[in-house]
Amino acid sequence: MTQAKKDARTSLKGYGHPRFWPTWMILGVCWLVAHLPWALSHRLGVLLGRLFYRFADSRREIARTNVALCFPELDEVERDARVRDILRDVGLSFIETAIALWGPDRAIEGRYTLKGMEILHRLQNEGRGVLLLGGHYTTLDMAGRIMGLNIECDMIYRVDRNPLLAAAMASARERYSGTTIPREDVRQLVKNLRKGHRIWYAPDQDYGVQNTVFAPFMGIEAATVTATARMAQMGRAAVVPFEHYRDEQGVYHVEIKEPLENFPSGDDVADAAAANAVVEAVVRRHPTQYLWVHRRFKTRPEGEPSPYPSKRKK
Repeated sequence: MTQAKKDARTSLKGYGHPRFWPTWMILGVCWLVAHLPWALSHRLGVLLGRLFYRFADSRREIARTNVALCFPELDEVERDARVRDILRDVGLSFIETAIALWGPDRAIEGRYTLKGMEILHRLQNEGRGVLLLGGHYTTLDMAGRIMGLNIECDMIYRVDRNPLLAAAMASARERYSGTTIPREDVRQLVKNLRKGHRIWYAPDQDYGVQNTVFAPFMGIEAATVTATARMAQMGRAAVVPFEHYRDEQGVYHVEIKEPLENFPSGDDVADAAAANAVVEAVVRRHPTQYLWVHRRFKTRPEGEPSPYPSKRKK
């Protein structure tokens, strides 16, 4: 077993304590959902999205704030409709994640398109590692499963605070992908890139002020990690935009684009802006299939207030 697999904690042994029983129940439900007929699972996802809209007050308001900031051309009625669609797609993402992680291959086969594989093969023949530059689109795990049916690809992930859930998800992902690498394990990531691996990476969340610069995203200065350029430089890797979405017929589309040119450039702000532009282009094409329930703009330049309501103290 590699060091990355040890760090990913993929073993499900040792979780018999009663405090883990609720998580085991959730995982059991996920497995059952992953084996439902496709039409039924889709309806369940839509219902879940409606419940999120109705009861997940804080996430709904975060999405509402983000929509108001990023789509100022929408009027109030249009914004509310956009937020409803966003929460619907979040509901669908939970079902899609269950299918992607624990469903059979037959649930995916014949339900997707995959373009741009020749780009990855070309880079492989050149002996170059690839940093697949994606975003937190709601079809994230479904795209990973589709890639896994066709080519090996490592994944960077954030370890969940629930160790059983973290182990179960990492274990499931490694069934169809390459190695799962914790976000903090930069050494393993660079090592894999230098070996010519392909690694999926999304730099589009707000992690605070450390190792970030402010760069435009959706017309707003957003705290953006500088790690994308650093990893590409240290790993001697090509940075390849990676787009995925679900169409109205429930078909998933995954497309690999040509590598970014002159990246990294040596200019942290320019490089961060280039990475943000990749994600923004996808978001504008599929605006409801992005994780708008994340507080993307919580870190602000000095003196500028946060646009989000303060968290209620429990």
